[in-house]
This record gives sequence, structure tokens and C-alpha cells, in this order.
Amino acid sequence: MADHLARAEDFDSKAEKKLSGWGLFGSKYDDAADLFDKAANSYKLSKSWDKAGSTYIKLANCHLKMESKHEAAQAYIDAGNCYKKTSVREAISCIEQAVNLFCDIGRLNMAARYYKEIAELFESEQDIEQAIDYFEKAADLFQNEEVTTSANQCKQKVAQFAAQLEQYQKAIDIYEEIAKYSLKSNLLKYGVKGHLLNAGICQLCKGDIVAITRALDNYQDLDPTFSGSREYKLLADIASAIDEEDVAKFTDVVKEFDSMTTLDPLKTTLLLRVKDKLKAKELEEDDLT
Repeated sequence: MADHLARAEDFDSKAEKKLSGWGLFGSKYDDAADLFDKAANSYKLSKSWDKAGSTYIKLANCHLKMESKHEAAQAYIDAGNCYKKTSVREAISCIEQAVNLFCDIGRLNMAARYYKEIAELFESEQDIEQAIDYFEKAADLFQNEEVTTSANQCKQKVAQFAAQLEQYQKAIDIYEEIAKYSLKSNLLKYGVKGHLLNAGICQLCKGDIVAITRALDNYQDLDPTFSGSREYKLLADIASAIDEEDVAKFTDVVKEFDSMTTLDPLKTTLLLRVKDKLKAKELEEDDLT
């Protein structure tokens, strides 16, 4: 480790001397870039992640001086990967610099991919609002490049987080949009019922029985097979339990569905919110009688 660190510091020092010295146009940046690259690699071998990250940033600056934006972007990505070990915020900053450069040179697919990575880093930090923002940016770029599967994956994350933040209509619109798109593909058709179920549960969270009934009618029109599915029955039976203000019925309906198809954490969270609202209504009725 000490040997790698000494080599890294030596390469780093030589690179800085190249930059401060005289050289033919561009040549000193080219020479310094080569040395910074070697320094960064040696810092990585010594597990000096912060130093490796800052050295990759210096490498990116050399490439920018030589107007090599693609190489500069890659150096920022390398810097971000090093900073992931020590500071997620620094990692995000570096990757965003890379994204800006990829956008400048028209590499929109790469930009989308790294916007998605930034979103995932914010998600790991539990910064859900920022995660939503970057998943939306990634989805837009993927959509522009007609990489629809990746766009829809990002949109699903947006819908999931929107539902968590009680932005139910936003989640509903996304789930319904993805369901409509999926119906056009034989490969994706199998997922339509799941998307409509997610949209329906978000409708239930809003607590508007008229809207829920209308939505179920729309879903049947969209996918005629939906009305015969267990997903449809779950939504219709819960809507009936809400209308009747019957907590016991609600619990039985959910329990029966879960015994055959395990509910994922998001659906469980949302259905618990629906149940809590239903319990509160039932208590109100008891207080009035």
C-alpha cells in the first residue's frame, strides 16, 4: 500500500510540474494527463479514494484544455466511482459534470444512463425528491433516444416514490401510461395487470369511491382480460369495503390476495394507509352513534 501511495504522489508531483512548466501548445496537458492517469491508478491501488477522485478531476481538466470532452467526461465518471467509497455527494457532483459533457457532445444515451445512476445514489441517501428529479431526467433522455424499456423502468421508480410521498395522481398517470404502452407489446403484456393494480391502489389511497369505480371501468376498457383477474377482484372488493366502511372485510380481502400473491413493500405500505383511513372513519361513526 505504502509503495503504491509513494508512486502515486510521485506521478502527481511530476504532472503538476508539467502543468507549471513551458510546453508546445497542448503538449504539456497531454503529458500531464498521462501522469495524472498513472497517479490516479496508483492512488486507487493504495485505496486512497479521495486522492484518486481529486486526481481524476485534474485529469478531466487536462482533457478539457485539449477540448477532448468525451475523455474529460470519462475522467469525471472515474472520479465519481472513487468518491462513491467516501462521499456520495462528491460522487454525484462528478457524475453530473460528466452528464453535462455527454449532453454537449450528443451522447444522450450515456447521459441518460448516468442520470439514472445519480438518481440511484440519491435513493441510497434516502433523498427521495432528488431521486424523483433525476429518474425523470433519465426517463426523458431515454425516451428521446427511443430506449423505451429503460425510460419505463425510470418512470416506474418515479411512480413508486410519488406514491410514497402521497403524490397519488402523479403515480396513477405514470402507471396507466406504462400499462397502455405495455399492451402494444406481446413481451410486456404480462405486466399490464400489475401496472393497473398499482394505479388502482393509488386510486384507493385517494379515497374517492366514484373515481375508483370510474377507474376500474376504464381499466376494463383498456384491457378486457383485466375484469377476470385477481387484481381486478382485489381492487373491486376493497372499493366495496371502503364504501361499506367495513375494516374486517378489507382485512379479509387483502389477506386472501396476499396468501396467493405476496404483496410487495410498496403495495403493503399503501394498503395500510387505506386501512388506517378506513379505521378512522369507522371510529368517527362509532363516536356519532
